[in-house]
Amino acid sequence: MDDAVIVATARTPIGRAFKGSLREARPDDLGGFVVRGLLDQVPQLDGAEVEDVIVGTAVPEGEQGLGIGRIVAALSGLPETVPGSTVSRACASSLQAIAAAFHAVRAGEGDVFVAAGVESVSRVPGGDPSGHLNPRFLDDSRPDFVSRMYTSMLQTAENVAVRHDVSRDRMDEFAMLSQQRAAKATGDGFFAREILPWTTPDGTVVDSDDCPRPGTTLEGLAALSPALGEPHRVTAGNACPLNDGAAAVLVMSATRAQQLELRPMARIVASAVSGLDPEYMGVGPIEACRKVLDRAGMTIGDVDIVELNEAFAAQVLAVTDALGVSVAEQLNPHGGAIALGHPFGMTGARIMTTLLNGLRTRDQQIGLETMCVGGGMGMAMLVERLD
Repeated sequence: MDDAVIVATARTPIGRAFKGSLREARPDDLGGFVVRGLLDQVPQLDGAEVEDVIVGTAVPEGEQGLGIGRIVAALSGLPETVPGSTVSRACASSLQAIAAAFHAVRAGEGDVFVAAGVESVSRVPGGDPSGHLNPRFLDDSRPDFVSRMYTSMLQTAENVAVRHDVSRDRMDEFAMLSQQRAAKATGDGFFAREILPWTTPDGTVVDSDDCPRPGTTLEGLAALSPALGEPHRVTAGNACPLNDGAAAVLVMSATRAQQLELRPMARIVASAVSGLDPEYMGVGPIEACRKVLDRAGMTIGDVDIVELNEAFAAQVLAVTDALGVSVAEQLNPHGGAIALGHPFGMTGARIMTTLLNGLRTRDQQIGLETMCVGGGMGMAMLVERLD
């Protein structure tokens, strides 16, 4: 059984939805662009060798529909013999794409896979789903989790804050920390090492993320009103914004990477998914992380960097408290989605890109990526740096 290794990563800048730098970019064009940039990093590889282009998107409709995986493969310039597939696991869609490539390599069903993710909230906001909801999920009299399937993400964050006693002050303090870390990493050129600059139709070159607010203060965050009104705790300042972007990861068998004389960035160690009550989906990473660490024979103390998607500060703090993750030493050392943004389908591949960049920058070895997932799920993946 061959190891699955990551040999290259790439991402676009992250745009602010509806008014940011990528608002006019089609998601399939973003996907084709980032996959082309990914493959250009590995000139030794004949594109015809790619077994599949697996693209994750949370909302596979409109410009993100019609089999965006196959469309991205074509737009990237790969030959027509290279197929494409589309996967959706809400916020973990492109992490699921990486996992699918990992599993295929381990099963001996191919040597080279592109795992990508794309989301354009600006152009595919998802619309009003009310006419499509299954009435069986709307029956409040049901005693099981079915009646809670459609709980809003905002409400789930409030539920987590109350159940896990996460105060508004802690949430705001963490949000400011995320902004400070992202600002420092941007200034240090950290993100420039992973971003492929995008050129807009008017010729503007976009080479940095739209959303970080380096001037964020606790006073400013405290002044924001809760999104659900008083006495709730979640605000626009301690939650991620809406975004656009694309990212991609090149996964190979260790044998093929060696044959091409490539030095892999990392080995994929293990992956895991979990399910829980949808009303508390934000703490999905707790069980997913426990499962993946158990499969790898590790503990959280063995992990150098934990990249936990910052959907809401409430769930980040509940997860880190439960798992014993050190916010000061292990967690999101270069900032997270509260500052950078969370283009749903892109995020899994974006986090992997940042995680490997961080391990190299800090000269560390073991990384854990994890996130909560809409509908009441969690997902996690462990990697070991090799370069």
